[in-house]
Amino acid sequence: MKHSFPVRLALSLAVFAVTVASYAQWANPADDVPAYHPSAPLNIHALPAILHGAQLTGPNFRFPWQLHAYQKAILVSGVLYQLPCNCRCDRALGHTSLRSCYETDHATECSTCAQEGFYAYVKTKAGWTPAQIRAGIARHEYESIDLEKQ
Repeated sequence: MKHSFPVRLALSLAVFAVTVASYAQWANPADDVPAYHPSAPLNIHALPAILHGAQLTGPNFRFPWQLHAYQKAILVSGVLYQLPCNCRCDRALGHTSLRSCYETDHATECSTCAQEGFYAYVKTKAGWTPAQIRAGIARHEYESIDLEKQ
């Protein structure tokens, strides 16, 4: 079936518009924030548990900071739920927030997760809100955390 010029032009413009719209979704890095929850969980006890106790042993817990990261994460679990993780485990592992990293041994293997966890603990104890901590994470302030000193 042969289309007239106006029909072809309209189809071409439609394809162009869809292409531009889909590209714009990925083009602005400021809008590319890793997954997090904007508010505290309704029932923290309904979430998967952060690794604890005897789970904090074995080959993935070779260094003291790995154990300490999980111990601190438990203390600020609801805050971690409200924070993104800049290692992008939301894409690779389906994590929904920084808290997800501590529900598995992922935070033992990833310095970004561990640094962000310690950062969240320190800032929470200093009275920061989750929104303020998110802003600090966006500014990469967590990178100043020295894991060997934790």
